[in-house]
Amino acid sequence: MEAAIEEESKNLRRGWTTGTCAAAASKAACLALITGEFPALVDVTLPGGQRPAFALAIEEKGSGFAKAGIVKDAGDDPDVTHGALIMSTVRRGPPGTGITFKAGPGVGTVTRLGLPLPPGEPSINPVPRKMIAQAISEVCHGEEDFEVEISVADGEKIAERTLNGRLGILGGISILGTTGIVIPFSCASWIHSIWRGIDVARAAGLDHISGATGNTSEKAAQAHHVLSEIALIDMGDFVGGMLKYLRSHPVPKVTIAGGLAKMTKLAQGMLDVHSKRGLADLEALAKVAAEAGASADLVARIAAANTVSHAFQLAGESGLALGDRIAALAWKTAAKALHDPDIALEILVFDRQGQLLGRTEFTPSDHSEPLSA
Repeated sequence: MEAAIEEESKNLRRGWTTGTCAAAASKAACLALITGEFPALVDVTLPGGQRPAFALAIEEKGSGFAKAGIVKDAGDDPDVTHGALIMSTVRRGPPGTGITFKAGPGVGTVTRLGLPLPPGEPSINPVPRKMIAQAISEVCHGEEDFEVEISVADGEKIAERTLNGRLGILGGISILGTTGIVIPFSCASWIHSIWRGIDVARAAGLDHISGATGNTSEKAAQAHHVLSEIALIDMGDFVGGMLKYLRSHPVPKVTIAGGLAKMTKLAQGMLDVHSKRGLADLEALAKVAAEAGASADLVARIAAANTVSHAFQLAGESGLALGDRIAALAWKTAAKALHDPDIALEILVFDRQGQLLGRTEFTPSDHSEPLSA
């Protein structure tokens, strides 16, 4: 998957994380607070040593504060925060307090355990906090006590397009980034949200989570098991990304739920089930149908089907339980990635209407075969 991502993104323009923008805005605001002047350009040091420079979108000074803002450029990545105005308001803090952080309008507050920050803290992640502190240290001339308030224009509305609400981050977006750089189509933020979802579920003491490839399968799996929202992991196409994290952060029971095409790809050995990583193989699906007892005529019609959904329709009309066979094969692919006797794995296969067409029983993932449903 990493190789495919690198090939996709190598000719695309990279961008900057919200953490980088917040650090640059904080440095500019701190400089203005101390000297009375905003810089024409402000540069910051990234974790990898790079030093990008930014122009300020807003500058404001008042009694005891200075405020600067930078418009986030995510490059060619389809980032929901692309174009967002990231602002920092810096004030002097009480002696001995060091740098303290505050969530301004549009920045969320942590309300659940399991995240990198405790409940009650502004959702400004640890690496951005370090970047902000370093940026301020470059201009503070020995002063060490500052209150830094990060805000994002329309951040609460932007957050509706993220998983923050499910993770218990309320009131706005998170200030994120581990490298300071946005790599186009790396999907790093999605992978990290999967991990944080697992962390929150574990911290809440849940013994069962469900990772789904899409909204229909997520709702269907939730109804099937009567799961709470915290138990739902928006896995998307990244089956492998979820399973690999579970190896070191286990949950006793794991459900993988998905639609026909994506579960067929998982059954064919693909842990990244995005359509760009390869289409489901109808010839291979026909072979599975043959192994499940399909007639020669049905096998031929499945091989010539227009889509995976069409193939399943043909199987259903002939009374062939193709979904159960796909679920069993998908289980074997996922179980190989987990391979943990203490994690029981289940596969649920749904059609576009949320109807269950195939499943396995929960089976310890170190077994060679799943238990039949």
